[in-house]
Amino acid sequence: MASKYSNLQPDTFRDSLGTVQADGKRNWIYPKKVSGKFYQWRTYLSWVLLAILFIGPFIKIDGRPYMLFNIFERKFIIFGAAFWPQDTHLLIFLLLIFFVFVILFTAVFGRVFCGWACPQTLFMEMVFRKIEYWIEGDANQQRKLNAMPWNGEKLRKKGLKMFIFVLISLLISHTVMAYLIGVDQVVEIVSQPPSEHLAGFIGLMAFTGIFLFVFSWFREQACIVVCPYGRLQGVLLDANSINVTYDHVRGEPRGPIRKNKVEEDPKGDCVDCTLCVQVCPTGIDIRNGVQMECVNCTACIDACDEVMLKVDRPTGLIRYASDNSVLQQTQKLMTPRVRLYSFLLLVLIGAFVALLSTRDDLAATVTRFRGMTYQARDTGDISNLYEVTFINKTFEKQEVNLIPENDSYRIEIVGDQNWTLDAQGKFEGRFFLVKQGEDIQSVQDKVVLLLTQNGKVIDRIKTSFMGPLPQKQHNNQ
Repeated sequence: MASKYSNLQPDTFRDSLGTVQADGKRNWIYPKKVSGKFYQWRTYLSWVLLAILFIGPFIKIDGRPYMLFNIFERKFIIFGAAFWPQDTHLLIFLLLIFFVFVILFTAVFGRVFCGWACPQTLFMEMVFRKIEYWIEGDANQQRKLNAMPWNGEKLRKKGLKMFIFVLISLLISHTVMAYLIGVDQVVEIVSQPPSEHLAGFIGLMAFTGIFLFVFSWFREQACIVVCPYGRLQGVLLDANSINVTYDHVRGEPRGPIRKNKVEEDPKGDCVDCTLCVQVCPTGIDIRNGVQMECVNCTACIDACDEVMLKVDRPTGLIRYASDNSVLQQTQKLMTPRVRLYSFLLLVLIGAFVALLSTRDDLAATVTRFRGMTYQARDTGDISNLYEVTFINKTFEKQEVNLIPENDSYRIEIVGDQNWTLDAQGKFEGRFFLVKQGEDIQSVQDKVVLLLTQNGKVIDRIKTSFMGPLPQKQHNNQ
């Protein structure tokens, strides 16, 4: 087996990254322009996904955003449903569902998400890379341009490319900010002087700089160095996982085609043209097997199929396949591990739906005012000051109120406050809880406040009431 596949490098290729030279300097990747059916399908899909991404912040239902991830106010709207900090358990379930889905999807289909739907790949390969090809040319032309001294041609091409890159980075940053604070807030920031919204302006410029840095310089390093997904492949994949795979059984031993020469040893279908390496955006050789750096972008599939057609050999030498389908010609998707992941995913989805259907539309948090105990009034009453926070999770106005369950207490609202909550609104207020001093039996009583929504009791909130030492106990002492 070792002699038959002697060209494979099962050990040495893992000793270093394709983007790092022997002296430790960065090996700049110039992927060759690729064409083919997979590239066309990825291009069409990228149009759809990018359109959804840029249109998303403008989609509203009854005046509210369809998607909002406001981490600053800790308010999230996902598919039209609002989530607040009190719904943290629901968000945790959503994250668990997402992670289990990623694990399940990866166990079956490998890293196909990275090559087809990851925003990093979409923008890098389908936007910025295409602009680079248009301005600077294919890989060899880019190398020549970067190697030549600065002259008019280089300044013109580099300047035009960077100008367009900045514009696209600005567009992306505004879109991301629209998902974070809402498109109306972004329009307000843009339409007014930076001094009026200094924090928002700094945020937009920071996002723009980050995106420009990633797509103009950092590039594939985001997938190789930063993203942990590739490193998880060793845990998530098995011999039945479908990946972009080189059929070494059919391709080895590889070697170029020599006309008018009889080969002493039979050769495989791989003609060792290295086009699969030249088109790879992360600089790997797919013929070495599944690797952390591979993002399943299918560029090597298209390049190899084009060569196979030219040399009159069957396509699919590099294709979507599993190790077992290459070695044993069998493909098994529903493995015990996949069944376990699927069962766990269904359980999480069921639990999430149950929690979502039973969650309260209103939430209230009552806390005693910090740093204060009780207040003795001239009338003989004892009062405690409280802070209350109401959150309306619905998309309609709500009338709320707090009523002591024990009639010996009464509530006095501080200030001219009307406890009417706007749709998806949050309200913070203060109130006194008052009780006659002669009715106080202990220095700390437990109190239950009834939360009402439009006159209907929906929750019981427990708190405490501080008072002076009762008179009888005081006399005994």
